Amino acid sequence: MQLNTRSENGVEVITVDADRIDAAVAISFKDRMRESLTNGSGRFVLDLEKVDFIDSSGLGAIVAAMKLMPQGSKLELAGLTPAVDKVFRMTRMDSIFVIHPSASAALGA
Repeated sequence: MQLNTRSENGVEVITVDADRIDAAVAISFKDRMRESLTNGSGRFVLDLEKVDFIDSSGLGAIVAAMKLMPQGSKLELAGLTPAVDKVFRMTRMDSIFVIHPSASAALGA
């Protein structure tokens, strides 16, 4: 599982460079997120624009990553593909996370 992190205007943007977040990669994803979250604080944007599929293990890994964040930090999501967006809405996870149409929209917010 490859994650790329960049800092822009005081916001840490974490881009998932994979087409799936499922049971096969959930533990690896959570470990990489832990590494990315320790390098910053404040506002984080998880860019999921390359992710075409997510299952319950993937959702759980994102929630677990959110719980690992430093006190006072915030995790927002961006770039959800239609299939991934549908999963977030069906599970009501869209009420937990701020969701932006893209990473650039998140940076402008």
